[in-house]
Amino acid sequence: MSGELERAAAACLFPGFEGTAAPDWVLRWVERGLGGVVLFGGNIESHAQVRGLTRRLRGEGELLVATDEEGGDVTRLESRTGSSYPGNWALGAVDDVDLTDQTAASIANELAAVGINFDFAPVADVNSNPDNPVIGVRSFGSEPSLVARHVAAFVKGLQGQGIAACAKHFPGHGDTSQDSHLELPVVGGDLDEALEPFRAATDAGVRSVMTAHVRVPALDDEQATLSPRILQELLREELGFAGVAITDALEMRAVSATVGVEEGAVRALAAGADALCLGAEVDNRLVESTHGAIIEAVRSGRLAEERLVEAAGRVAQLGAWARTPRTGAAKPGLGAETARRALEVIGDVRLSGAPLVLELRPPASIAAGEPELAVGDLLGASETIVLVEGVPAPASPSNGRPLVIVVRDAHRHQWERDAVERLLRHESGAVVVELGLPVWRPEDALWIGTLGSGRANLEAAAEALQDRTGDL
Repeated sequence: MSGELERAAAACLFPGFEGTAAPDWVLRWVERGLGGVVLFGGNIESHAQVRGLTRRLRGEGELLVATDEEGGDVTRLESRTGSSYPGNWALGAVDDVDLTDQTAASIANELAAVGINFDFAPVADVNSNPDNPVIGVRSFGSEPSLVARHVAAFVKGLQGQGIAACAKHFPGHGDTSQDSHLELPVVGGDLDEALEPFRAATDAGVRSVMTAHVRVPALDDEQATLSPRILQELLREELGFAGVAITDALEMRAVSATVGVEEGAVRALAAGADALCLGAEVDNRLVESTHGAIIEAVRSGRLAEERLVEAAGRVAQLGAWARTPRTGAAKPGLGAETARRALEVIGDVRLSGAPLVLELRPPASIAAGEPELAVGDLLGASETIVLVEGVPAPASPSNGRPLVIVVRDAHRHQWERDAVERLLRHESGAVVVELGLPVWRPEDALWIGTLGSGRANLEAAAEALQDRTGDL
């Protein structure tokens, strides 16, 4: 029984790891029954390299290989170049569910081609609070029914190709101004509206749901990842979800800085989670200590053995379902089409020559990471200047060149708005390009809203600025 217990505990663990090759300790854990691994941007160098990596992992045993491939701002496969797909806010703006389905199917084909069979997508959060620092354009929108229909379409697109989808972050991370990577957020708002996309995902047959490290006082004082009320009564009994409930990364400070990773793992399993995403900065020591904490909790009676066996069984069922994804051709051109259709343009934004690009760059969320590609890279800019908070923008920097001012979520950052308004007083012909939520627009300015910072979004903006498309 001891060996079975140890394999059951291992089946619930989903660590990340450093590097582009599988470390020996990860391979040993696959032999011991590891449920899966999660690949992050640092694990990915090229498609050929990822194919080799996943093949090596599966050489030691069957397991799920997961990643966050949302498109747009959050991409792992294209973290070095920017995503070929524009992301959820753009898809919601176009509001063509067939296009969303096709986009998800194309992403699924790219994942299947490199041996990834579990996608932590789509984001099912309704971004009802525009000050949200971590969801924003990752959401399909701020209207529950819009988000719900596109979540269902995305789930169908992924799973129609045999890639397991994961609706996140249950029961909703949209109505907060805090980031669970850094702290424990409190979520308010209309609970029924927040749950509508998760109901749609469940009705669409989603195979997995990711928990949110948030506290929802209307439901429970305990954070959702550790709450039986939320994971068992609400998710299982009320919504009727029967698939794998996986936690968001336990290394995030909402858990690691409150109860700790090991204790969080035990409590999450007891609450009703099946799989434990440990995070990116994981080593053998953390996996061993988390595995040991689970075993000890069963032996001491804190965690029912039946609960652990149930969790491991659900992970195994998901692995069996996703074992042989369908093969098909990706259609990255869909991303360019969507980005063009979603682009918002005010005024004649065509440039007369090589511009000066002034990029006002706030810190990126941990989920998205700092972008590798910038607007200036696509424009043949004569010069690109990156400014962060606290560094004043020059009053009149262009010296007769066209000026493009790039901002991200300017509505959330007073320093960006102040800098733009100061620049426009001297550079009235400048074009402002907003990469985030299109909430704030300077009065009477030439303006472009990309609705995301994926490569597809930036290329659509570059086409408009350089007048390389006839339908913008």
